[in-house]
Amino acid sequence: MSITSHLRVIWLDAAPATASLQGMTDATIEITTHPDLGGIDAADWDACANPDSDAVPIDPFTTYRFLKALEDSGSVGPGTGWQPHYLTAHQDGVMIAAAPLYAKGHSQGEYMFDFNWAQAYENAGGRYYPKLQIAIPFTPATGRRFLTRAGFESAGMSALIQAAVQIAANNEMSSLHATFCTEAESIAGDEMGLLTRTGQQFHWLNDGYADFDAFLATLASRKRKNIRKERAQAQGFGGEIVSLTGDQIEPHHWDAFWQFYQDTGNRKWGTPYLTRAFFDCAQESLRDDILLVLAMREGRPVAGALNMIGRDTLFGRYWGCVEHHACLHFELCYYQAIDFAIARGMTRVEAGAQGEHKLARGYLPTPTYSVHWFGDAGFRDAIARYLKEEKRAIDHEIEVLTSYGPFKRDQREEQQ
Repeated sequence: MSITSHLRVIWLDAAPATASLQGMTDATIEITTHPDLGGIDAADWDACANPDSDAVPIDPFTTYRFLKALEDSGSVGPGTGWQPHYLTAHQDGVMIAAAPLYAKGHSQGEYMFDFNWAQAYENAGGRYYPKLQIAIPFTPATGRRFLTRAGFESAGMSALIQAAVQIAANNEMSSLHATFCTEAESIAGDEMGLLTRTGQQFHWLNDGYADFDAFLATLASRKRKNIRKERAQAQGFGGEIVSLTGDQIEPHHWDAFWQFYQDTGNRKWGTPYLTRAFFDCAQESLRDDILLVLAMREGRPVAGALNMIGRDTLFGRYWGCVEHHACLHFELCYYQAIDFAIARGMTRVEAGAQGEHKLARGYLPTPTYSVHWFGDAGFRDAIARYLKEEKRAIDHEIEVLTSYGPFKRDQREEQQ
């Protein structure tokens, strides 16, 4: 659909963010929407996505190269229900903020779902779709959604939210959603009048472990023995397990992984979200951001897990197989990820959405966040009441699940 392509936001209360703004009483921020990344300079985008310019991005999913791979492969765009309208904010000719904004024709691929909201709105005679979504498509991983250049955090995020809400309102869209944002962004969004939603995932946290055995030593005896048993079963599948990243990943590995991905996608989603071309793009531009764990038997991959490498976090994303072996899923997706994180000194492994079975394997319940705007005041009030009750239930669930964690009792008490 066609939406407003250019906005001019007057930011009267913005504190001077750089020396060049000293003495000014106001600042003009120009907001533009872009139908593709071709009109945005990659270095400018990444200066907002990764403002401290470290070689390893904090969040690999917000990089220009990752979003461009989704776009170039046809995983987003016409016919997918994810139509890009990337937001950029410029002040005095400098790009100070950006957001991955999409017009959505459905609620698939979001993992913080609003199907029940859509049904309720349409049952009442409204039109829920299209809606606006600030998100990383198909990616339930927490990260910044309002990307700002260093020094422009407050003004940049505020301008992006104000612009996105204005675009939704101008185009008579039902709603705006920013999913899997950071807790800090959810707090800031709440202060700007957006509704905050809390969800829950399972994350593994690195308490400075020297190796996997040091992690196991913190677990209750029965859980420790069970994990050792699972690892032994998995590693006895009749082949070898290899971990590949960077130039170790070769094109033929993606031929195998495409089979794995299709198998999982067909069973879970009906139609895989990513196209085959995405994995060719990954080979070209994302190899250094990827950890590919493969189970090899008789010289060919029979199962695999794909992870994305952040600076402090390893993000588990996809798994699949063409042969079923006991506990191989746990080994490739969870235990190999922990091994990698410990070896790299990473603080966290995010294992994706759902899965209470992760709890017994050392992955603890962790809150996730999103923020929402609705054009209809009555519907907004109804959602606000729902979110208060949902948060109460999620908080209780996290507390209960943590108490059943695999760690020794004294450590569980510390985690609570």
